Amino acid sequence: MQSKIENPNPKIVEWELLPPEEKRKREGLEPLFKWIAFIMDEIIRVPGTKFRFGLDPLIGLIPGIGDTSSALVSAFALIQAVRLGVPRVLLMRMTFNILVNEVVGIIPVIGDSFSFWFKSNARNYEIIKNHRLGSSVPRRSDWLFVIGILILLLVIVCAGIAVSFLILGAMVRLFFGR
Repeated sequence: MQSKIENPNPKIVEWELLPPEEKRKREGLEPLFKWIAFIMDEIIRVPGTKFRFGLDPLIGLIPGIGDTSSALVSAFALIQAVRLGVPRVLLMRMTFNILVNEVVGIIPVIGDSFSFWFKSNARNYEIIKNHRLGSSVPRRSDWLFVIGILILLLVIVCAGIAVSFLILGAMVRLFFGR
């Protein structure tokens, strides 16, 4: 005879720490980052290898606007992460990935080669995918932090555009003697 306390088929109980609407918001963030990471860093596979790359290094080949457009896509994803309450520590790691990609991306040939390897959006997707801390309401300091980072990103991208045009101008003068 079995006791009523013993359960022959133990059932796993899952604890819900967040209200359902917060969980849906957090789950909605992961597909966004997955899509951006796929398009920007992994959409094209080199035949016969496992190496993949995306539009980020290809767009980066366009002088001036390439790095800017890549930064805008990454900044959009970062803003969405802040809106959905990703903790500041993770935002800083994600921002660092974006800044490294953009700062090195300023260097004409080396930066484009670096983008093939670094894949900042894929790294940010991994951060979001591994994020299990739950979400919180974004505070004013979170927004100030992200706005400051976006301003820094804008300055870096504008400096990159200026350097690109200076290099292009020097190349034109060198080749055409003007």
